[in-house]
Amino acid sequence: MKRYSIALDGPAGAGKSTLAKRAAKHFGFIYVDTGALYRCIGLYVLRNGVHPKNEAGVEALLPEIELEMKYDEDGVQRMLLCGEDVTNDIRTPEISAYASDVSALPPVRAFLLSMQREMAERYNVIMDGRDIGTVVLPDAGLKVFLSADIEARAQRRYIELLDSDNDIKYEDVLRDIGIRDRNDSERAAAPLKAADDAVLLDTTRLDLDESLEALCKLISGRFMI
Repeated sequence: MKRYSIALDGPAGAGKSTLAKRAAKHFGFIYVDTGALYRCIGLYVLRNGVHPKNEAGVEALLPEIELEMKYDEDGVQRMLLCGEDVTNDIRTPEISAYASDVSALPPVRAFLLSMQREMAERYNVIMDGRDIGTVVLPDAGLKVFLSADIEARAQRRYIELLDSDNDIKYEDVLRDIGIRDRNDSERAAAPLKAADDAVLLDTTRLDLDESLEALCKLISGRFMI
C-alpha cells in the first residue's frame, strides 16, 4: 500500500508544529513531531547533569533512553520518556536550548533516525523538523520549507509561551530564536536548509488559517487528495 509522506522543515517559531498538526488532522494523517524527540533527549541530559554540547557524555546516556510516541483520544501526540509522560515538561525555553544543542550531535541524530523513518513506512505522515526533507525522508512525496521573518516568529512563540509563563519577555524570546537560528544553520551535522526540491512557503504575512489553507493546497495538489 502506497504511503504518503510530507516533510515540513523550517526554523524555530515558523509554526511547523501547529500547521503540521492541523494539516494531519484534515487529511487523516499521523503527525510526527521530531522536535519533541530531541526535546526528550535534552530533558534526559539535563536531568542527568550532562552538558548538552558534551558529545561523549550525551552519547553515553543514549542506551538508557527509551522513547515512545502515543496518541490520545483526540489524536494529540504524547511523548513518553522511559515510560514517563513528559509532553508538558519538554516545552520550556531551557529544554528548547538543550534540544538545539543535542540535535547538533551526530550520535543523537543517528539514534533517532531509524525511529523517524519507521513511522513514515508504517503510516501516512506529516513530519516536521529541521532536516526531514534533506536527511530523514529524502524521498518524501512532498517537501515544504516553512519560514517567516524572525520578528514574526518571535511574536508567535512569545504568545504561545505566555500561556505557561507570565514573566516571559518578547526580547528574550527574540534573542533565543536568533541563537537557535545560528545553531541550527551552522551546525556540522545536518544543518538547517531547504531541500533542493522543497516548496518554499513564507507565512510572515499570513495568519494561521491562511497558512493552513496554503499548506493544504500544496498537499492536495501534490497527491490529488
